[in-house]
Amino acid sequence: MSILSRRGFLKGAALGGCSLAAHPLMTSMTFASAAWEQRLVVIILRGGLDGLDAVRPLGDPNFAAYRPRLLKKSKSLDLDGYFALHPGFGALMPLWSAGELAFVHAVSTPYRNKRSHFDGQDILEAGTGFDVPAGAVRDGWLNRMLQTVPGLSAQTAFSVGLDELKVLAGPAEVRNWSPSTQLELTPQSRLLLEHVYHRDPVFRDAAAEAMDLADGLRVEGDEPLSGEEAMNDMAKSAFKAAGAESLAAFAAARLREETRIAAFSINGWDTHKNQGKTIGKMTPRLSQAILRLKTELGAIWNKTTVIAMTEFGRTAAENGNAGTDHGTGGLMILAGGALSGARVFGQWPGLDEASLYQRRDLMPTGDIRAHTGWIMRDMFGIEKSALENSIFPGVDLGRNPGIIA
Repeated sequence: MSILSRRGFLKGAALGGCSLAAHPLMTSMTFASAAWEQRLVVIILRGGLDGLDAVRPLGDPNFAAYRPRLLKKSKSLDLDGYFALHPGFGALMPLWSAGELAFVHAVSTPYRNKRSHFDGQDILEAGTGFDVPAGAVRDGWLNRMLQTVPGLSAQTAFSVGLDELKVLAGPAEVRNWSPSTQLELTPQSRLLLEHVYHRDPVFRDAAAEAMDLADGLRVEGDEPLSGEEAMNDMAKSAFKAAGAESLAAFAAARLREETRIAAFSINGWDTHKNQGKTIGKMTPRLSQAILRLKTELGAIWNKTTVIAMTEFGRTAAENGNAGTDHGTGGLMILAGGALSGARVFGQWPGLDEASLYQRRDLMPTGDIRAHTGWIMRDMFGIEKSALENSIFPGVDLGRNPGIIA
């Protein structure tokens, strides 16, 4: 059994009455069910993904001069003769070839200037504009979308994990579950686990191994731990080790059933220094999550769109620590069988100094909300007026970019 699957299970092993929905995941995940056949997965990339490193504008004559160290030892994967993909996303190239991967470059929320992770993420998840202060809106744009759909069941949405996903906060009913930091595996809990996971091949063996270990995990040089001590110790490791692939696997399991919308976050995209090492670790993590979704969803993948978005981009030029600082214009990563893919969407502004935002950042030429709005319009039939006035208040959707096939 892999460490990932075992540790993934352990986060939820403390249970007095939890269900399969209370599966252990490192960061928050939310789900919504409705009558639609299409599926939408939203991934929040916390920390500010450097879109210029993820999808590199090698055809821009100014780009190489901004990134002498970051580009020196890093190979690029050609996409269209102008843009190239970071090698850490290499596993996604078959999706590009199949038209199941796309990007939107030079996009942002309306957030400007202060470049705070907290404010940037608040605005990203609230879906608000210039006239609304960060944190002033208490509901998120996914929740507002759900509010426009009549007849959703009591199980419309729920959240699993430690982090709050504000994108789904609001009046539309959301069920919440988070693992306890003090774990106790009672006989009743053991019976419940055996029953719940009996027919789930992803987690059944992990559950059995975890319960065996909980009965007496020996730490080298120490006496055997009690069941509760063992579970507490293992849960701490699980919180750190459960990866994005576990999130994706559990999301896919729900999306194969009644769930139609899933959202989770992946932390760790802040790259002030040693960016090559950090982004080299993070890009495979996101790739694995996307590929796990595709594998687990099977034929449903053809009805699925994955949107990965981040609070802001990063500076055009690398800094003195071989990293990049907080910027403005960034990147959306799209995947799924519902896409009209193998394209880099958006209007490229250029990287000459006069074209940069404040002469330091990639200039935003598109709004994340507008592109997301068109995806929701074409997938779910949400009215344009609802998108512009309620879900993303004040946004101008503009012309349909044709992201959905």
